[in-house]
Amino acid sequence: MLDSFSGAVAAEVRARRVRLGLTQQELADMAGVSERFVRFVEQGKPSVQLDSLTAILETLGLELRLATRTSQAAHALTGQSGDQEAPR
Repeated sequence: MLDSFSGAVAAEVRARRVRLGLTQQELADMAGVSERFVRFVEQGKPSVQLDSLTAILETLGLELRLATRTSQAAHALTGQSGDQEAPR
């Protein structure tokens, strides 16, 4: 799961940076992080500092959102099967 998440973040950051015509070093300078950190994000490294990642996302005009899952995995966490209705 984390690998797909970090991979999705990596792809989006890289694509947005390229669309904006920025080098990794330019993005790093603008976001106040190292070029090495930008490289790690774009490589999908699963363990990056959230505050630095947020700085990159903000610089690129991107945001990270959290949402409640509706998948079977989420239902398993709550002990409900996917086809049961939640109590009212």
